[in-house]
Amino acid sequence: MNIISDLHLHGRYAQACSKNTTIELLSKYAKIKGIDLLGAGDAQHPKWNIELKKELTNQGDGIFVSKQGQNFVLTTEISFAYTQGGKGRRIHLVVWFPNFEILAQFTEFLLSRGRIDYDGRPIFGMSCIEFVEECMKISKDIEIIPAHAWTPYFGVFGSKSGFNSLKECFQDQVKNIHAVETGISSDPAMNWRLPELDNYSIVSFSDAHSYWPHRLGREATVFEMNKLSYKDLIKSIRENKVVETIEFFPEEGKYHYNGHKNCNVSMDPIEALKNKNLCTACGKMLTIGVAHRIEELAQRPQGFKHKNSKPFRNLIPLTEVISAAIKQPVSSKKVMPIYEKLIAKFGCELDILLKTDDEEIKKFCDKKIAEYIIKNRHQKIKFKPGYDGEYGHPIFEEKEVVKNELVKVKKEQKGLEEF
Repeated sequence: MNIISDLHLHGRYAQACSKNTTIELLSKYAKIKGIDLLGAGDAQHPKWNIELKKELTNQGDGIFVSKQGQNFVLTTEISFAYTQGGKGRRIHLVVWFPNFEILAQFTEFLLSRGRIDYDGRPIFGMSCIEFVEECMKISKDIEIIPAHAWTPYFGVFGSKSGFNSLKECFQDQVKNIHAVETGISSDPAMNWRLPELDNYSIVSFSDAHSYWPHRLGREATVFEMNKLSYKDLIKSIRENKVVETIEFFPEEGKYHYNGHKNCNVSMDPIEALKNKNLCTACGKMLTIGVAHRIEELAQRPQGFKHKNSKPFRNLIPLTEVISAAIKQPVSSKKVMPIYEKLIAKFGCELDILLKTDDEEIKKFCDKKIAEYIIKNRHQKIKFKPGYDGEYGHPIFEEKEVVKNELVKVKKEQKGLEEF
């Protein structure tokens, strides 16, 4: 059977995350979104851990069920800040656990190295090599995945503090890494350009900082499993039984292009290269984005697809589509009633975005909303790309497109030869 999963998110004790997040609300919106399996998030945090034990029932197979009937797996994200190869490194790793007993041993290990009560995503000074090795001593069933692999500041391949390969980062412990998370600023096709990743599962999860449906499940991975269990989950990862992934459009991610947010300067890789990666406003080095970093490490051309490549679909969350159509902020009180009406009529959000017949959408929705939903489904949306912590912006109307696409394509084809 196919299981839609979002296995990287946070509770309310992580910094820069909604303090209103609860298991009840995560369960409610996961079901509305259409997610079968959800990560518990920050499972080692003392206060969140108590809530998880209170709210979740162990099914005996590594799957925990909330009072609202939502399936969960115990997960967390850990941050590492250390020096390796003469360079400061800052890396985030997603970690999964089969049960509370192994999670408790993991927590004891973390406490031997520092505090875990100040943040749901605590920071440690050990290397990724040491961390993976110690986790494997606790249990071979702990799964470790490099989080948002290309993000400049905290990705394993990030321009600010990352590495040029998984092998360089994990060294002899790379044998215990089975997957890489794309992050919202890249998609699988971009990752296929690195031969090193051919035999790894390419997964996508939301890294949601709240329970709202434009965050939760904005990226998800569909796994093939014999039954819903932790054992089958990690088997799917380790044997690359990913069916498909649901992706943010990478252009909408916060770090797709190069730029300086404070200077309001954004550049594609070609423009940045010609300007020596310097900001045209302040003259300082730009924050090098994901698109540029992939060009630096890629050994294959754009469009390359290998034999292990899995399909994926890019989507804008439904509340964002409605927001664009009615020209109101996504948090506006005018957006949610329309969203709830669509859910009541057609079922979960992912069904509306992926499966509901175009003609049915046209019959039921406002003309502009229907048009935007269908454009979204058929990947007919352009973007003003995100950069340096600033989300990109979808452009639903052709008249909003500022640059001539033909000129842009020609420039990219010519400029990529300079990498």
